[in-house]
Amino acid sequence: MAVKIKLTRLGKIRNPQYRIAVADARTRRDGRAIEVIGRYHPKEEPSLIEIDSERAQYWLSVGAQPTEPVLKLLKITGDWQKFKGLPGAEGRLKTVEPKPSKQELFNAALAAADGAPTTEATTPKKKPPAKKVAAKKASEPEQPADPDQVAAGGEQSEPAPES
Repeated sequence: MAVKIKLTRLGKIRNPQYRIAVADARTRRDGRAIEVIGRYHPKEEPSLIEIDSERAQYWLSVGAQPTEPVLKLLKITGDWQKFKGLPGAEGRLKTVEPKPSKQELFNAALAAADGAPTTEATTPKKKPPAKKVAAKKASEPEQPADPDQVAAGGEQSEPAPES
């Protein structure tokens, strides 16, 4: 049985995503696969290429023939060079730098703002009418905050040294 390593298409109309699959050469494009050994998302930047190198090496060693697009992907990942014994087996695959986590972004924004807002509110706070404020102040008699201060005459005395 002739075995090929080919791409099976997934995804939406303008968002192609592919599985890298090992299948019988006679099956249709999206037909039944013997094994799925990777995935390829060409629309991402840089393109996502994940291939299980160990399984790709196995299938190449038992005679599976990669199609042209898969051959290019295998050369990018370095699996084809490893199989053929050529230099450059490390590949030239570009990797995406990891995105900072939301907590790191929040902490950076908080540090930049020094923990306080730097601008005023966009809508000013409502102030109560002046008549209500004056009536409220007149109805509340002034009371001292601490009864001990009233008894001591408002002065604080230092403790007497013990003899």
